[in-house]
Amino acid sequence: MTQYFAHSANKAGSPWEPLKEHLQCVAKRASEYADVFGAKEEAAIAGLWHDLGKYSELFTKRLRGEMSGLDHWSTGALATLISFRDKAVAAGLAVQGHHIGLQEGFSQRIRDDLDITRLSDPATHPLGLTLTEPNIKALLERFKADEFVMPSAPQVPLYDFVAPSAAAMLDVRMLFSALVDADYIETEAHFEGKSDGTKVYRYEGPGLQAKKAFEILSVHLEELERVTKSSQSVRRIRKHLLDTCLKKAGLPTGIFTLTAPTGAGKTLAMLAFALKHSIANTKIRRIVMVVPFLSIIEQTAKVYRQLFEPHLGSLYILEHHSLVGASREGRGDQLNLDNEEEARRLARLLAENWDAPLVITTSVQLFESLFANSPAKCRKLHRLADSIILFDEVQTLPSRIVIPSLAALSRFTERYGCTVVFSTATQPAFDHLSEKVKPYATTGWRPQNIVEDSLSIFNQARRVQIDWQVEQTRSWESVAGDLAKNENSQSLCIVNLKRHAQILTMHLYKLIDKDGLFHLSTNMCPAHRVKVLKEVCVRLRPDNLRPCRLISTQCVEAGVDIDFPVAWRAFGPLDAIAQAAGRCNREGRLDGLGRMVVFLPEKEHDREYLYPPGGYKQATETTRTLFEEKKNEAFRKGISFENIFDIYDPELFNQYYRLLYSLTRATELDLDLEDALQRRSFVDVAQHYRLIGPSINVLVPYSDEIDLFESLKRRLDKEGRLTRQWIQDARPLTVSLYRPKSGDTVWNYLYPVPLGCGEQADDWFIYLNKEDYDSLLGLKPPDEGGAWMT
Repeated sequence: MTQYFAHSANKAGSPWEPLKEHLQCVAKRASEYADVFGAKEEAAIAGLWHDLGKYSELFTKRLRGEMSGLDHWSTGALATLISFRDKAVAAGLAVQGHHIGLQEGFSQRIRDDLDITRLSDPATHPLGLTLTEPNIKALLERFKADEFVMPSAPQVPLYDFVAPSAAAMLDVRMLFSALVDADYIETEAHFEGKSDGTKVYRYEGPGLQAKKAFEILSVHLEELERVTKSSQSVRRIRKHLLDTCLKKAGLPTGIFTLTAPTGAGKTLAMLAFALKHSIANTKIRRIVMVVPFLSIIEQTAKVYRQLFEPHLGSLYILEHHSLVGASREGRGDQLNLDNEEEARRLARLLAENWDAPLVITTSVQLFESLFANSPAKCRKLHRLADSIILFDEVQTLPSRIVIPSLAALSRFTERYGCTVVFSTATQPAFDHLSEKVKPYATTGWRPQNIVEDSLSIFNQARRVQIDWQVEQTRSWESVAGDLAKNENSQSLCIVNLKRHAQILTMHLYKLIDKDGLFHLSTNMCPAHRVKVLKEVCVRLRPDNLRPCRLISTQCVEAGVDIDFPVAWRAFGPLDAIAQAAGRCNREGRLDGLGRMVVFLPEKEHDREYLYPPGGYKQATETTRTLFEEKKNEAFRKGISFENIFDIYDPELFNQYYRLLYSLTRATELDLDLEDALQRRSFVDVAQHYRLIGPSINVLVPYSDEIDLFESLKRRLDKEGRLTRQWIQDARPLTVSLYRPKSGDTVWNYLYPVPLGCGEQADDWFIYLNKEDYDSLLGLKPPDEGGAWMT
C-alpha cells in the first residue's frame, strides 16, 4: 500500500512524518481546544481532513522538491461540505482557510469558491495553483485505507447561515483558531524533533492560579495602603472602590462596567475583581488586560511583572502588541527559565497563541484579531474562551465599528463563557445601542454596573476646579507666557497634536530655565519617554519643590500616574479633558482644589489639521456643541454654568456619548464594512475593520542609547533580514508614526529594513539623520507639516 506523508525530514534528519500520524495528532489537539466551547466533534473533522489533499502522488513529489504551486486544502474543505453539508460548514471553511485565510461565508460564494471544475484548472484557480488530487472519492478511499473511520456529523453545527452575521463569523473564527493552532503546534513539534522521529513540543504556559495570584495582589494592596502619601479622602475612595469590586466579583460571568474617577485605583481594583471572579467562576482560564495605547502598556506591564513574576514565574505575564515579536523558534530539549534568553524566547512562542494566564495587549491587537481572517492573527482566539477580558481606560471606539465590536464581545459572553469589563473614568454610554447590536449578536449590549453609586464616588473625588477659557482663542505664545509664571512652576499642559506640543515647548524654551522644561509625545521612543517620566516623577515628589513644566500630547492622559498641582488642557473631547484633570491634584495632597485651565488654541491658517482627524475631531465638535447647549441652559435658568457642566457628574458623560454617537451616526456602519458583514466575507471584513489608519515603525537615533541604535543597524547589515528578535530588541528605540503621504519629505530620511531575498519592509524603517532626533522633542524632521505629525 502506498504511504503518504505530511512533512519531510527535519533539520535533525528525522524520518518523514506519516500523514496519518499528523492528521490524528491535529484532530486530537484541535478537538481538545474546541471542547472548551462545545465544538470538539466539528474540530475533529477539521483536524482529520485539513490535509486530506496530501493523500496524493503530487504532494509526495512536492516533499521531494520536485514540484511547487500545489493546493492541498481545497479538496479537504470540499469533502467536508459534501459529506456533512450544513452540519460542518465551519469545519469546511476552517480547512479551506488554514493556509490562505478564511474566505467567504455566504452559501453561494462557498459553492463558487470550491467549484471543483474551476479549481482543477490552474488557469481558473483563483491563486493559479494545481490541485494535488481533484478526485474527492479517491482521496477519501486513501483516507479510509489508512485505517481511518469516516467521522460522524456534529450533533449541533457551529455555523448558522441565518444567525446574526458578526456572531456567526466569530464562531467560525473560533473553530478556525483551534485548527490553526493545533496544526502549527504539531508541525512545529515535528520540525523541532529528534533524529529518531521523537517530537519535541513547545513549553505550555502556566495556569492562572487565581487563589495564589489574588493573595499576592491582596498583600500588595495592603502594602500600598500602608505607605501611601495620598490624602485620607483619596484613600477612602480607593478602599470603597476595591471593596465594591470584591463584593461584585462573586457574580456569574457577563458584561460589566467599572466607572470611577481617575486616581481611584481602577487598574488594580479591576484586577482584584478579575482574580476573585476567577475563583468564583472556576472555568476561567486566563485574564486579558486591554489598554488603549502602546505608550501606557509599558507602565502596566512593569507593575504586573514586579507583582507576580517573583512568585509565579517569568511566563505568567505575556505582552502582545506591535512592538513585541513572536517567533517560530523551537524550544529545544531543555527548559531553563533561569536563563533570561531562554525565558524571552519561550515568551515569544507563547505570544503566538496567547498561552499565558495574564495577557496584556492593546485595543488594536485585540479588536482587529476578532475581525481578522489570517491564520496568524486568528490563531490565539480560541484561548479567549473562558477568559476575563478587561478594558482598562476604554476609549471611544470609532463610530463606524462600534456596533460590530460590541457584538463580538457580546457573543463572547453569551457563547464562550467570558466576562468583559469596561473600565474608565468616562464610561461610554453604549447601553442605548443595544437594539442596534442585536442584528449582529442576538443578546445586544446589556452591561451590569460594578459601582452602583457612581455619582457619590465622583462627588467624593472632586479634586480639581476647571477654568473654562474657551470664549476666545489663545496663541501658543500667550499660553507659554502664562505657563512661565512662578505660580505655574510645576504644571502640566496637554495639547491635541504632536506639532502643537513641539511649538508650545519651543515658545516656553525661550522664557524659562531649560532645566525644568520637559516634553512628552509618541514622537519620542519608549526609552526616551521612560527617562522623562522618571525625572518628572522625582520632581513632583512632595519633598521636592524643583520646577517641572511638562508639555505633552494625549499620551499622558491614560494610565500614566503623575500628579501636578496645576494643569492646562487644549480644548478637545470631553473624556480627554476629564482624563487630563485626573493628572492634577491626583493624590489630593493640596489644601484646596487643584486648578485646570481649558483653553481654545488659535487656528493655523497654513495648516490643514487643528485636531487629529476622524473620531477625535468629531468628539471635540460634540463637546463644543454640548458646551454651548449647557451654557444656554444655564443662562435661561439663571444658574451657574459649572453646576450643569460638571466633569464629575456621570450624567454629563451619558449625554455627551449619546450626542456623540448620534452626530457621528454610530448606528450606521461604514458602508463597506456593513456590506462585507452582510455578505459574510471574511476577506473584506478584515480589510475594512480598522481601529487606526496605516502606520510605520521607525528605529530612531536617540542619543542616550546611540550604542544600541548602531548595534541594531550592524545586526541588520550582518543578518540581511528583519527578525522577530530584532523587533523585540529594537522596541526601546522605536517610534510609531501615521504613514506619511506620498511626497512628504520625511521619506528622504527613512531607510527600509531588509526582509531578505532582495525585498524590503514597507512598515519598518531606520531614520538616517541623527541630528533630527532632538534630546527634548524627540523625532523632529525638517518637514513637520504632514499628517503623521498629528
